[in-house]
Amino acid sequence: MTPPRRKHTDVIREHLPLAGRLAVDVGCGDGALVRFLARQGARAVGLDCGMAALAPALAADRAGGEAYVAALGQALPFAESGVDVVVFFNSLHHVPEPDIPLALAEAARVLRRGGHLYVMEPLAEGPYFELVRPVEDETAVRAAAYAAVCEARAEAAFDDLAEVVYDAPVKLADFDAFTRKIVAANPARAAAVAAQQDRLAAGFAAAGEHRDDGVWFAQPSRLNLLLRN
Repeated sequence: MTPPRRKHTDVIREHLPLAGRLAVDVGCGDGALVRFLARQGARAVGLDCGMAALAPALAADRAGGEAYVAALGQALPFAESGVDVVVFFNSLHHVPEPDIPLALAEAARVLRRGGHLYVMEPLAEGPYFELVRPVEDETAVRAAAYAAVCEARAEAAFDDLAEVVYDAPVKLADFDAFTRKIVAANPARAAAVAAQQDRLAAGFAAAGEHRDDGVWFAQPSRLNLLLRN
């Protein structure tokens, strides 16, 4: 059965109370989700691994009230029980694999009782995944991230609230936007992208749905929502 097509932001609105809450986006990248959280009324903080990684977020127009901090998911710079929401949005599998359980333990440490852990991970399937796979095959690390989430939701620190699988739309202006996106996620991919430019361009043209406003893909995705007890 084909999963429903859903926008990530609609899934967040449906499942995550945000108004007035301190929400931390771990691995925030360009800050797009942080700005969305702020527009929903959250006191939003974006974390990434260094100032270079945070540069696009800091350069973007502010939604209002959001902040950015250079820090790692496995060492969150917050006091115990001081945060209402921790979000790993397409970022948990980018934590070094041995440290993924530690990152989730850090989320449990900083979350208040009744706080939410929101983990969205892309599944290792679908045309977009297959397009990126020759550059970096994330099958194993995505499986490791999900296994760690399953372990966390089985522990006493969390109650399991929801698991939702859906197809999320990915819109890209053109092939150059695609290569920028996948290299931004992991700069170590740059050499592989350069070496496979022609193959990637052909795959992009064949796999995407070409519309007037860009090239679209459907990315199978999974939300796991946990409640700190």
